[in-house]
Amino acid sequence: MNTELLEALEILEKEKDISKETLLEAIENSLLTACKNHFGKADNVKVNIDPKTCQFSVFAEKTVVEEVEDPVMEISLANAKMVDSKYEVGDIVNVEIKSKEFGRIATQNAKNVILQKIREEERKVLFNQYYGKEKDVVTGVVQRYLGRNVSINLGKVDAILNENEMVKGEVFKPTERIKVYILEVKDTTKGPRIAVSRTHPELVKRLFESEVTEVRDGTVEIKCIAREAGSRTKIAVWSNDPDVDPVGACVGMNGARVNAIVSELRGEKIDIINWNENPALLIENALSPAKVVAVLADPEDKTAKVVVPDYQLSLAIGKEGQNARLAARLTGFRIDIKSETQAKEIEGWLDVDEEYEEYEDFEDYQEEQAALAAYGDEYPEETDYSYPEYAYEEEYTEEPAYTEEIPEE
Repeated sequence: MNTELLEALEILEKEKDISKETLLEAIENSLLTACKNHFGKADNVKVNIDPKTCQFSVFAEKTVVEEVEDPVMEISLANAKMVDSKYEVGDIVNVEIKSKEFGRIATQNAKNVILQKIREEERKVLFNQYYGKEKDVVTGVVQRYLGRNVSINLGKVDAILNENEMVKGEVFKPTERIKVYILEVKDTTKGPRIAVSRTHPELVKRLFESEVTEVRDGTVEIKCIAREAGSRTKIAVWSNDPDVDPVGACVGMNGARVNAIVSELRGEKIDIINWNENPALLIENALSPAKVVAVLADPEDKTAKVVVPDYQLSLAIGKEGQNARLAARLTGFRIDIKSETQAKEIEGWLDVDEEYEEYEDFEDYQEEQAALAAYGDEYPEETDYSYPEYAYEEEYTEEPAYTEEIPEE
């Protein structure tokens, strides 16, 4: 048994994650290369390696001839008889080749073949390992600044965090541990080249998957995300279990879950809203924390008109229009926001029924429309509520609580 070779292969298999079969194949190729360098060609050379003991043998297949013209490919009948007396002209004889007889150059070339194969396999293993993590979040250690970019060590390979993928104002210190989103993994001659990001919206989604069990197991779905990295993020969530509150699950007890994500994002604000298939309700939720009076959404044109109370207009729009901008990205609608006063001043701005004039404000109108939607075009039969409320106590007491005659009016 070739104990030293076997131990060396096992160590390489553990450290480099390269299979023993691949390493044995590399040794076989190196021996063939050595034979070619030593004899000039190796077309008739065969290598046998026992994977269990790592014992190997090299032999050349030579044809028995009367007169030898090519000593590499042929053997004389006399020499063949010395190996075995049964050989005749035209037979194939396996002649063992001693690898110790190889020259220095042949040995060096064989060594280079093995090293090259190990490097290729190591690069391939690293590429496959990190290619499987593409579009996922990993933890890395800040190495150093490369100009305005940052080198991040991910364990066995370094990744590059480009300036345009960094949150504006973020500064990293060497040896600091941060979470990054793997954008792309490319295979190059120098190993895998990995591009990572701190601004991608999917970073927030993956962080919620790691922190929130319900998101990870699929009970709660993150339907869509709108993010302005470093400032604010809005996410819409939906629960597949009616007993699970999606917003509450993402926030956690006393905000523990969402606070862990906010801390990782260096204080970035996160608004978590309920997803709704009704675009009007979704837009209303997306404009949170502002209160909405009325929403008129056009699913075909992807436009929406929104009315908010006068004192909520600035909150609905947000600082530099951020709240409205994120709500538009989240819902996919172009949103036009007006205050109640502005909406009333613009005739027919909401394109609602003329009956709207009978109502004091939009809330009354909305209640009326909700009732129509619930019961159809007609309201249910009206109930006579002309009796005083306490007259109904007759049903629950032995004697009427009120016996005085009720006035006709």
